[in-house]
Amino acid sequence: MTRSLFSRPSVWLIALLLLTLWLDSVLQHPRLQQNNDLQQEVDYIIENLEGIQVNHELEQNRFFSADKLTHYSTEDITQLEHVRFTSIEPDKPLLRVTSDRAELTKDGDDIFLTENVFIIRGGDLDKDKVTMLTDFLHLIPDTDIAKTDRPVTVIRMNSVLNAVGLFMNNQTGEILMQSRVKAHDERTPRSSR
Repeated sequence: MTRSLFSRPSVWLIALLLLTLWLDSVLQHPRLQQNNDLQQEVDYIIENLEGIQVNHELEQNRFFSADKLTHYSTEDITQLEHVRFTSIEPDKPLLRVTSDRAELTKDGDDIFLTENVFIIRGGDLDKDKVTMLTDFLHLIPDTDIAKTDRPVTVIRMNSVLNAVGLFMNNQTGEILMQSRVKAHDERTPRSSR
């Protein structure tokens, strides 16, 4: 009669011990797997966030909100989900930006918006209102620059522009489409009399 080196209860005890150690290590060190395969430690998470940045000298107001903010201490990067930005300045059109996701670098010098990015320049009743749609946008808040190298659609009144790549300067109102630009006018045809 041969006898096993390990008894059944000791095998279960070892398995339970290994499971406990694994769970402890996972719960003690929350980590996020990034697209670039770097793992970063979560510093803090804030949900249902709203904020205001006011520059009294320039009479500039910037509002932002997000459903969730996650800060990573290793790279000093902040990620936001369901983001809404609004910029109000005298003598400049209202600027509203929304996206599903955003990533802010240290000090907010660069903001990278991804997934369902909408930019609305001008008020809802403004005849010069411009709406832009893309899946990626790089914002540089201090210079009022927005740019992308991805497909973008720009809608103004009845005109629709499609292009790949965009550069927008909110200070000057300049919008440059970079390549594969196509435009059409969606005005309804006039009825003949």
